[in-house]
Amino acid sequence: MEFLAKLPQIRYSTAALIVFLSAYVTALISAFVYFDTPQSPIARIGIVALSALLFMTLMFMVSWSLKRTDAVDSAWGLVFIVATATAWLSSDYELMLGWNVQTLTMALVLIWGLRLAITITLRSIGRAEDKRYVELRKKWKGNAALNTYLRIFVLQAVLAVIISMAAIVVLSSPPQLLSPLAYAGLAIWLIGFLFEVVGDWQLKQFIKNSDNKGKMLTTGLWAYTRHPNYFGEATMWWGIFIIALSTYFGWIGAISPVVITYLLLFVSGVPLSEASMKQRPGWKKYQARPSKFLPMPPKKV
Repeated sequence: MEFLAKLPQIRYSTAALIVFLSAYVTALISAFVYFDTPQSPIARIGIVALSALLFMTLMFMVSWSLKRTDAVDSAWGLVFIVATATAWLSSDYELMLGWNVQTLTMALVLIWGLRLAITITLRSIGRAEDKRYVELRKKWKGNAALNTYLRIFVLQAVLAVIISMAAIVVLSSPPQLLSPLAYAGLAIWLIGFLFEVVGDWQLKQFIKNSDNKGKMLTTGLWAYTRHPNYFGEATMWWGIFIIALSTYFGWIGAISPVVITYLLLFVSGVPLSEASMKQRPGWKKYQARPSKFLPMPPKKV
């Protein structure tokens, strides 16, 4: 049993994700075997994945011609719109606009995706390419274009499809009126949307003031969580998942909020953001007050 001691240690969060994904894949295979797959959301995955991949391939060609890999950040919100729209248009059921969960879900993804894409695009205008992508290209060996395409654009296409699963479930299901569960999901989505929009606006106003250069934003939503925008994004997908639970295959959408929350909290969102803030004066003091992710009353230090 000595070999066990030599195995690399993994975080509890990663272990929990592995357990969840194992159970999820098992349930998904069972659903594929026992249910009428041509009419289930499972049958949409291949079509949606292809559309997302084609869109991100097009965005890669645009970004390469512009010599700006960070164009992928603007494409991130749009690829969700492409994926969910494909799921709806390829559904076995007639497209129906109205007071139903399909229209609501498509509208929520459209609002979130467009706002995110526009916000990031406007933020990047007049600025140099994001340093993160410049540093990544320096570390990679081999063809730069192929590495950029596969490691960034294709990867994000795959992640977008996985995270969109809750919406894909809804848009692949028979049209149905809004239920109390759908209204509950909408309420949660609105909370997340407000956190993301207000958090981004407060940060923008803070940065515009030259007197704040190098300082920490400690007021507004940022007094209760160090990352109100990331919390908002994760919360919106929890809301869409709850909406999905009002459909027959709704449980399949559980992977959406779990994966986006894990990525934001442990991989790309919070860790990268806090790594850049650690060099600022007052970071240690600020870190001790607001919650890392979930909004909580600030601690007294």
